[in-house]
Amino acid sequence: MTKKNVTLTTQGSYIIVDNGFVRLTISKPQGLLTAIKYGGIDNLLDIQSNELSRGYWDINWNLPGGQDRYLLFRGSEYRVINFSNDHLEVSFKTTYDPSVRGTKLPLTVDQRYIVRSGVSGFYCYAIYERPPGCPAFDLAQTRMVFKFHYMAITDEKQRIMPMPEDLLPGRGKQLIVPESVLLINPINPDLKGEVDDKYQYSMDNKDGGVHGWISSNPIVGFWIIFPSHEFRERLMEESLWPYEFISSPYYLTYKERGSVTGRLFVHDRFVSASLLPAKSAFIGLSAARNEGSWQIESKGYQFWIQTDLEGNFTIKNVVPGVYGLHGWVPGFIGDYLKEELVTISEGSETQLGNINYVPPRNGPTLWEIGFPDRTANDYYVPDVNPMQYGLWDRYTDIYPKSDQVYIIGISDPKKDWFFAHVDRRNGDKYVPTTWEIRFNLTTVTVGIYKLRLAIASATRSNLEVHVNQINAEQLVFQVTNLGADNTVCRHGIHGLYQLLSVDITSTLLTTGDNCIFLSQARGGDALCGILYDYIRLEAPPA
Repeated sequence: MTKKNVTLTTQGSYIIVDNGFVRLTISKPQGLLTAIKYGGIDNLLDIQSNELSRGYWDINWNLPGGQDRYLLFRGSEYRVINFSNDHLEVSFKTTYDPSVRGTKLPLTVDQRYIVRSGVSGFYCYAIYERPPGCPAFDLAQTRMVFKFHYMAITDEKQRIMPMPEDLLPGRGKQLIVPESVLLINPINPDLKGEVDDKYQYSMDNKDGGVHGWISSNPIVGFWIIFPSHEFRERLMEESLWPYEFISSPYYLTYKERGSVTGRLFVHDRFVSASLLPAKSAFIGLSAARNEGSWQIESKGYQFWIQTDLEGNFTIKNVVPGVYGLHGWVPGFIGDYLKEELVTISEGSETQLGNINYVPPRNGPTLWEIGFPDRTANDYYVPDVNPMQYGLWDRYTDIYPKSDQVYIIGISDPKKDWFFAHVDRRNGDKYVPTTWEIRFNLTTVTVGIYKLRLAIASATRSNLEVHVNQINAEQLVFQVTNLGADNTVCRHGIHGLYQLLSVDITSTLLTTGDNCIFLSQARGGDALCGILYDYIRLEAPPA
């Protein structure tokens, strides 16, 4: 198809942008995307939704200690940034004015749309500016939203979406969390008995990169593509990243960025006497300065890559600045943090050479459960249909009266270790649960044994660890209100990683049979839970 020029037309309170492939209708000056025409379809968006809620940006925020607030962005100033036959960039901006009375979001927001000749899509980004002297606030989340009827995330995670009316009383019944609705009388009868839950359509950012809407009649798809990942159509976008056509003073081209190269090794003397290449490790640059704190750092940019099988890595297109070099290695516990900070400057190619990670370790492994990859994937997850709801309650179905018992050397984690340590349902109540790990010691060495509990996720959990008997004298670890990930109700398999190390004096152990009790001591909470990543018992150091 011959490339056509990009055109811009104003019709009343709308602008229409067309490049021959796709035509956008955008309200001005609000910047709301009301229609996308493509492939003979007048509007790919949900025409049954109000024009104001078909395509938009929004934000959840609050003042420190204040109530949660929601805002759908509506620009007050429309402007053409760049316009040629090959390229158009338009702006819809709202400027924060501290003199206006009332509680206002202290941000200046500039929504941008870009259409290019010969491209069967469009680009979106937004500039958030916090003016000097404006009050502090918490930004919980911000989103770009498009509404459709058939959602596709992966080959497995896709389905016809229910109508908005299906979520209302009479057609839908709210379940244990507000986002979960049982469809009891949906407009589409094929959906009756299913559960609609937005968290069933989620996946890790690192594994995503493309999701959207598809139709079988006519055959057309609307895909949101993240240019820093790769996947067929995304390959082209990745090759163009960083884009050269963005007109923002805060956006840096590849010539204004830098890179860092190195090779990561692991040194665990109880695994190998020599250094091991950190294969498929995750290594990244972050403003965070403490081990593992990159997980909760959201104010600055982060740049991550996976090493190759020899531990080599190159992190490209890094915005100049001073960073901590962080990492973690599948197969080993803990977090890596380079002692020295890494400085990236414009056009630089920083060479780090060989760097070593020494994971936490006191003594040789006596036994282990799972594989350290920061998920609960190695354990028993009932019915892995990605659209299933309520996996946490399956624990009660499997263990209706007594709790899980795992025997080292006999039990299989894929069959005998439930993926989430949750409460058991007992009638209309949820009661605490205690799991047992039974193991045998041929000898007991005098000294301190070390129990490593790598946590893939935790939510409002009270964890207690006892050795051989459940009493105050045998209590070796206790923590309350552990975690706030909400992974259980969001159908997740991991959250915020934590590593707990528990000292066990040899006087608590015996030659022969032993037992470690892991108690989820919080009761009355259907959605509290711990997802263990990996558990290991180490003997005292030689």
